[in-house]
Amino acid sequence: MTIDNSSMESVSHEERKFSPSSEFVDAAHISGDKAYRALYEKSIQDPEAFWAEAAGELHWFRKWDTVLDGANAPFFKWFDGSRTNLSYNCLDRHIDAGLGDKIAIHWEGEPGDSRDITYAQLHIEVCRLANALKVRGVQKGDRIAVYLPMIPELAISVLACARIGAVHSVIFAGFSADSIRDRILDSETRMVITADGGYRRGKVLELKKIVDEGVMTCDCVQDVIVVKRGGDHLVDCPMMDGRDSWYHNLVANVDDNCPAEEMDAEDLLFLLYTSGTTGKPKGIMHTTAGYQVYSYLTSKYVFDLKQDDVYWCTADVGWITGHTYIVYGIMQNGVTQVMYEGAPNHPDEGRFWEIIEKYKVSIFYTAPTAIRAFMKWGNDWVTGKDISSLRLLGTVGEPINPEAWIWYHKMIGAERCPIVDTWWQTETGGHMLTPMPGATATKPGCATVPFFGVEPAILLDDGSEVEAGILAIKKPWPGMLRGIYGDPQRYKDTYWCKWGGKYYFPGDGARCDEDGYIWILGRVDDVVNVSGHRIGTAELESVFVEHQDVAESAVVGISHEIKGQGLVAFVTVIDGRDQDENLRNELVAMIDKGIGKFARPERILFSSDLPKTRSGKIMRRILRDIAEGKDLGNVTTLADPTVVEDLQKQYLKA
Repeated sequence: MTIDNSSMESVSHEERKFSPSSEFVDAAHISGDKAYRALYEKSIQDPEAFWAEAAGELHWFRKWDTVLDGANAPFFKWFDGSRTNLSYNCLDRHIDAGLGDKIAIHWEGEPGDSRDITYAQLHIEVCRLANALKVRGVQKGDRIAVYLPMIPELAISVLACARIGAVHSVIFAGFSADSIRDRILDSETRMVITADGGYRRGKVLELKKIVDEGVMTCDCVQDVIVVKRGGDHLVDCPMMDGRDSWYHNLVANVDDNCPAEEMDAEDLLFLLYTSGTTGKPKGIMHTTAGYQVYSYLTSKYVFDLKQDDVYWCTADVGWITGHTYIVYGIMQNGVTQVMYEGAPNHPDEGRFWEIIEKYKVSIFYTAPTAIRAFMKWGNDWVTGKDISSLRLLGTVGEPINPEAWIWYHKMIGAERCPIVDTWWQTETGGHMLTPMPGATATKPGCATVPFFGVEPAILLDDGSEVEAGILAIKKPWPGMLRGIYGDPQRYKDTYWCKWGGKYYFPGDGARCDEDGYIWILGRVDDVVNVSGHRIGTAELESVFVEHQDVAESAVVGISHEIKGQGLVAFVTVIDGRDQDENLRNELVAMIDKGIGKFARPERILFSSDLPKTRSGKIMRRILRDIAEGKDLGNVTTLADPTVVEDLQKQYLKA
């Protein structure tokens, strides 16, 4: 990738700063900035000692010979020579410590059904499924695709695979049959675990039928296991003789105990597919020991986990956030968590706050997209709900604009809960930049400081350090990806393509402020050059969202014969506000004042929503294509494809 060597400009100037309360600091794992900096310096100066000490808190069948082996960089090895098992560290270790009766999961179904599952009960269910997989011939190293809604069997399937050394490939239960087929064929998957259906906004999605279509031409698939979830709402769930089996029948006649397989440090734990610029999904590879330690320690420190916490991450296990911060990281810490199946606005927009009130959630981790939706729906849905159990808030998925951060801080956190605004990726395995809640004074919209062992830098193409430019990671860390499945050259070309291959290239722009805090400016391909000014679209979007009637915005660059690039803004307003020329003029005035007239958009379009992936990320590529009149291709995998049609019509009219 070639990027203009000129430094990026930063247009945001955030002065507000929020320190954790003395009560929070006194009780935190990392208590105060001085404690954080001392531990961070140790992690950078002597990383092997630091990570060895962290790993010592977990169970190992055999300890490591070396903590880090970089002889074949960028194919690093962590804890080489060790033998361990993540399912054991998530379950058996807590049962051995006498915590078997502790609730592991408060599960809430969208229709209102619920289950409480203890660590001991979860252990039994994981062992039963693991033994059932063995009966079906699954062996260590086999790839298992998991296409399930957010039901307990999703976590159980992941842990059962880890227990016997099978490699899970979770596919978000919302992807199309074509997406399933691509992932299965790339990894030569031999089994699929799915459900007859799953609930979403009061409807039952027929998941098994989607799987049937997806595996139609996949000769590698030998078994399909089906969880009965849709029940009476599904008239028909076709089952193929010899291939398909009901989950409940398979687990009914097997042993309750399945010894955990002793896994080598670099044995493949899971594949998780993420989109690639070529159109072919990339099978991101995460191995066992390093990911185990990193997911454990980031969870412990970033969420300041205590044994009496009730934690809730609203992500789906189909994404890396669910892998690390629902299953592996959280369960290794032995805390109780909430797992919810459905939409945040079913049966109404107060559902999340009712769940927090019901289970007395103390830690709440959600996406900026969700926060902006809450803002759009209005404060009345929060008012009257008892969410006083909350002590810590978090955001994940993309940079959060400052005004959404402030709303979250005031309306949900009651101005007393620290917010951990976390930056990381599928590829990094865990948090890379994040406040330490008991140590870091936060700034709205800022990822702040690096996690332990992470050494970031902001560089130009030639490797020189600048205030605003391209983010680089200078040291390997235990949670890092180990490659792209079946394509080691693509791994090097994608992530080690700059600075002579010395540093990891995450693909994001960033800036460093006067306090040494790092701000993420968005993807480097979301930088626009307007009349010679190189600015990140994320900062432009933040200006729009500062308007009290704007819930969300997305800005894209288009070709302009005079300026080089012009801007088009897509803006979602809160319910009840007129989408008229007055609002358009108010927004232009904010751009003039906050950035300058050079950054005025060529057009501002209002919409009820923006095109998003099923995980809630705004698809700016599609917005660019709309603005430039290009063919959009297949948009059926979006959360709501009709949004694109509405925007296209509006753009052509304007």
